[in-house]
Amino acid sequence: MAEFKTHFIRYSLAVALGLSTLLQAHAAERDLAMVAPESVAMNSAALEAFTAGLRAEVDNGQLAGIVTMVSRHGKLVQKDSYGYQDLENQTPMQEDSIFRIFSMTKPITGVAMMMLMEEGKFTLDDPVEKFIPAFANLIVAKDDAPNGIPLAELPEHKMTMRELMSHTGGLTYGPFSRSRVDTLYNEANVLDRNSTLQEMIDKLAQIPLRQQPGSIWHYSVSVDVQGYLVEVLSGMGFDEFLQERLFAPLGMVDTRFYVGQEKADRLSREYTSGSNGLSSPENSEFIEPVPFLSGGGGLTSTAGDYMRFAQMLANGGELDGVRILSEQSVDLMRANHLPNGQTEIPGYPGNAFGLNVAVVMDPAKNGGMSTGSYWWWGIAGSWFWIDPVEDLVFVGMIQNRNLGVARGLQLKSKELLYNAVE
Repeated sequence: MAEFKTHFIRYSLAVALGLSTLLQAHAAERDLAMVAPESVAMNSAALEAFTAGLRAEVDNGQLAGIVTMVSRHGKLVQKDSYGYQDLENQTPMQEDSIFRIFSMTKPITGVAMMMLMEEGKFTLDDPVEKFIPAFANLIVAKDDAPNGIPLAELPEHKMTMRELMSHTGGLTYGPFSRSRVDTLYNEANVLDRNSTLQEMIDKLAQIPLRQQPGSIWHYSVSVDVQGYLVEVLSGMGFDEFLQERLFAPLGMVDTRFYVGQEKADRLSREYTSGSNGLSSPENSEFIEPVPFLSGGGGLTSTAGDYMRFAQMLANGGELDGVRILSEQSVDLMRANHLPNGQTEIPGYPGNAFGLNVAVVMDPAKNGGMSTGSYWWWGIAGSWFWIDPVEDLVFVGMIQNRNLGVARGLQLKSKELLYNAVE
């Protein structure tokens, strides 16, 4: 019996070591090296048509410039930069041009929160007030009143961390919807770039929730609140945590809350397209640091950096031998966390919502993206998605505040890219 046990242990160790070797080899293969499209079952001609289709938006005057990257099975099959990052100065768009990614910051903040959850700093069912005592006495606006002061009621339950991370906690944004609570947000300038995260929390603690926690999905400042929580839970500045725990380990060398003078010549100018062509303000915002570290929309980045972040998620939380999250945490992020009775999020047909990412439920309404794909975008047009079924990752960077153009480009990119999948 002893000899049998010895052989069994040796066999088990050999199997475990073999499996470990296989997993390491598999991870090493998913390294974003550039390969021929056919080697990962992509059609070269269709991929060229995809690139040409997006470039056409520059040629017809809808965009100043664009950078795109596509990976399949962990290998890059397409990267393209086209047009200008600055039309006024005729500065060509480059692969390493830097963009204001706005709400594409949200999934990054979400990953930071999941890292802290894995460390046991919180659970999704914890009340938010456990970590933000100022939220302990939040009330809920019942309806608007003629004198501008909302009638209020007590919350049916305390906002949970899960609700905060899925835009179902009762918070709002201010500019994107209409209610007296939204007006109060705007009057308080909740997301003032010259204030601090603590000052944001102090303001929110004085304003009623827009709706009952857990009742509906409503786009909100909840990810900015999560940025504050990263500081509370980690004991580090939000920017320091992201740099030390996420950006540096992943090799995201150009991602931070400001560009800096040393990289200012790489910052893509922000435009708005209209009947008179493209217009732009001075290209100054986000060059110098500001006090407010916005977890909901404050980062600048490149297509290459964001591809490394997205590929890490597509790999189940790991890239180049560096594990950021467990596969279970990635799966939890892209699970459906909508309240019972709500099947999709307003404005995004066929999409549910996970933890800081949208989740595709109906491919027919989403340009062919597979069920379970997850994605988001920024208000200046940048967008990305991860398709676990097709093992496909896309990152697109533009700077255009015309939301109709941006949403149309998102759909066009999906329809064209899935034509290339074999």
